[in-house]
Amino acid sequence: MLILGLESSCDETAAAIVTGDRLVLAHRLARQDEAHRPFGGVVPEIAARAHVEALGPLVEGALADAGVTLAEVDAIAATAGPGLIGGVMVGLVTGKALAHAANKPLIGVNHLEGHALSPRLADPDLAFPYLLLLVSGGHCQLLLVQGVGSYRRLATTIDDAAGEAFDKTAKLLGLGFPGGPAVEQAARHGDPKSVPLPRPLVGSGEPHFSFAGLKSDVARKADKYPVADLAASFQQAVVDCLVDRTRIALAKAPQATALVVAGGVAANTAVRAALQQLAGSHDLPFIAPPLWLCTDNAAMIAWAGAERFALGLTDPLDMPARPRWPLDPDAEKVRGAGVKA
Repeated sequence: MLILGLESSCDETAAAIVTGDRLVLAHRLARQDEAHRPFGGVVPEIAARAHVEALGPLVEGALADAGVTLAEVDAIAATAGPGLIGGVMVGLVTGKALAHAANKPLIGVNHLEGHALSPRLADPDLAFPYLLLLVSGGHCQLLLVQGVGSYRRLATTIDDAAGEAFDKTAKLLGLGFPGGPAVEQAARHGDPKSVPLPRPLVGSGEPHFSFAGLKSDVARKADKYPVADLAASFQQAVVDCLVDRTRIALAKAPQATALVVAGGVAANTAVRAALQQLAGSHDLPFIAPPLWLCTDNAAMIAWAGAERFALGLTDPLDMPARPRWPLDPDAEKVRGAGVKA
C-alpha cells in the first residue's frame, strides 16, 4: 500500500509517501517561521498563500524521492481539518484535484487523528486502547484511543492549550518565534523553582486543563525576574499541570495498554521525562513518537490515511474543509471551551 499524505493545517506545508507496513519512503516539509517571525505568531493569510506556493513542488519532490509516480499511489490522504481554514482548504483542494486527476481514492484526515495515530507509525507493537495526551499549539486533550475513528475524550482545556501558552509566554518574554522551542532553550539556563507561578486546577477533582491564569501571571511578573528563571518556572508549571491531569485520566482508563503523548509539545524534553516517570509509576509503557513526528508533518497524515484505507474508509470529493473537528463529537461541552471542546 502506498499513500500520499498532504498537510497544511497551520504553518507547515508537507507531503509524504508512506507504505502500509510503516516505511516512510519520502517526506518533504516547508516551514514558514521567517514569514511569521515579525508578527510573533502565525498570520493565517500569510500561511495560506505560502501553502499555495509550496505544496505543488513538495508533492513532486516527495514522489521523486520515493521513486514512484502518482499512478502508483493507492490513495491520497489530505488534512481536512481542524486548523486555519485557509490552509486546510489549500491542502484538501490539492488532494481532491490529485485524486480526481489520477482516479484515486481520497481520504480526508482529521489532523488530530494524524497526531493520535502517529505513535503507531513509529511503534508497530502499540495496541489499542491506549491513553493519549494530545498536546499542541491548538489543543490539549486526554483521549482513550479505542481504535481508528474511535476516541473517548476524558479531558480538554477550558481556555488556552499548552502550546498556545508556550507561544504567548515566549512573546511576553521576548524570546522569539516559534515559542515552544524558544522557551525550552531559555529554561535550560534558569531555576524552575525561582518564580512562584500558579498550577491551575492541580489537586482538584476537575478533570480538565487550564493555562490562561498561568500565562497571565507570567505577564504580571515578566519585568520582575530574569527571563531564564521565568521560562524555567513556567515550563515546570506546565509539566506539573500535565502530569496531574494525566494521573486523573489514568485512574479512569484502567484498560489502557500504554501512556502515549503526541503533538508539538510532545517534543519538549521536560514534558517527556515527567510523563515517562508517571507511566513507570503505573507500570505502563510510555510511548512518544520521534521528535520530527511530534510537530506537524505529512507522514502522520499519510499513516492515518493508511490506517483508514485498510479499513475501507474513503471520502467523497465534495467533503468539506473544517476549522473545527472534534475527535469525540459526543463528548460533553465543558465550561469555557465552547466550540473548541
